[in-house]
Amino acid sequence: MPLHHGPHPPRDDDRDRRRLAVNPFYATADPLGGMTEAPPTHRMPATPLPPQTAYRLVHDELMLDGNARLNLATFVTTWMEPQAGVLMSECRDKNMIDKDEYPRTAELERRCVAMLADLWHAPDPSTAVGCSTTGSSEACMLAGMALKRRWALRNADRYPAKDVRPNLVMGVNVQVCWEKFCNFWEVEARQVPMEGDRFHLDPQAAAELCDENTIGVVGILGSTFDGSYEPVADLCAALDALQERTGLDIPVHVDGASGGMVAPFLDEELVWDFRLPRVASINTSGHKYGLVYPGVGWALWRDAEALPEELVFRVNYLGGDMPTFALNFSRPGAQVAAQYYTFLRLGREGYRAVQQSARDIAGSLAARVSALGDFRLLTRGDQLPVFAFTTADDVTAYDVFDVARRLREGGWLVPAYTFPPHREDLSVLRVVCRNGFSADMADLLLADLERLLPELRRQPGPVTRDKGAATGFHH
Repeated sequence: MPLHHGPHPPRDDDRDRRRLAVNPFYATADPLGGMTEAPPTHRMPATPLPPQTAYRLVHDELMLDGNARLNLATFVTTWMEPQAGVLMSECRDKNMIDKDEYPRTAELERRCVAMLADLWHAPDPSTAVGCSTTGSSEACMLAGMALKRRWALRNADRYPAKDVRPNLVMGVNVQVCWEKFCNFWEVEARQVPMEGDRFHLDPQAAAELCDENTIGVVGILGSTFDGSYEPVADLCAALDALQERTGLDIPVHVDGASGGMVAPFLDEELVWDFRLPRVASINTSGHKYGLVYPGVGWALWRDAEALPEELVFRVNYLGGDMPTFALNFSRPGAQVAAQYYTFLRLGREGYRAVQQSARDIAGSLAARVSALGDFRLLTRGDQLPVFAFTTADDVTAYDVFDVARRLREGGWLVPAYTFPPHREDLSVLRVVCRNGFSADMADLLLADLERLLPELRRQPGPVTRDKGAATGFHH
């Protein structure tokens, strides 16, 4: 989550502004007895407010947020059916951790894990181990913890030793949660850099970074930067060859935050999951292409052996005997209920239809952006329903940050950002097509882009000085 600092220093006219801030007719049903002074914003008010007044103050301030449906930076679900919203409202007071008090909510979680184990071809779905999380970031942390503990148990004679530090191999394109994991859990991050037009991990380069202290290798099924799949099967083959040469048995974790809920429906022939014996664990975001409002994620392990028992805690002080493996304790059960609703509501054919529609829209929009002549595509939306593009080589009047800034004026949030080391020279725009981003909305986005291009072409050069202000996206 972002870090926030304290309030800005008050200005001399703050007191007068507060006294004039609230119209008494607006603040209460009784304008003669209503409040005329707004409550403080950086300390708790001394007295209560009427509920309608408190609602109005917060509601109006939130009106300045962007429209979530026009946010093409986020992978997170921004639309669900009204029935799902009602169901979540009915479950908003249920604590997911309290499985003794809410046994049916716990049963829905168990069913979701079983469905995902089947979807991801676990050798025996009945013995696969998994849990819900607050999102893929927590799921990745749990998977990383399991990898590190398995490595430590195998190397108990050497670890912990001052001169032995475990490492995790990954592409430089990983989501920031993996860098956090390595920082928080004191694991060396060994990253395969981007090279040329390869924007994700190279299997052979990853294998060459492995040694006896490698706890695992992370493969990304759907890169945040451009929406492309990493070649998980090729990665496993490279690690198989490494084991034949050296005896090193390195497990793979697949970060399927987005692709884990796309590939099973649209790319059934793609082998990336538990069909590969080297894949020990997989995570996904229920609140991305799992089609549920934030925040819910899922972490699954091939079998109980892949998740060391000593990481599982058992508590009885909420009643019953509850095994738990999570960074959080209390958290809402509404998203788990919504995930089960969505699995039940759509089924495999429904998910296939929704994801295919998103991919079709992404592919069509990418082709039309390319046809404008000002842009060069890096990806075309044919893996994740996501495509990235940059300005053509002969475009010098503006850059991608100018485009993002001007689109934002119309309400569209299309992120502009630079790529990681070895390709920091490359700045791109990225469009995420989700459920709820319709073909009509794609037409509107393209029309706004076409309208802006003549003005951008007339610029003497790129004019966006504050690149961070041009887009709300920060990787």
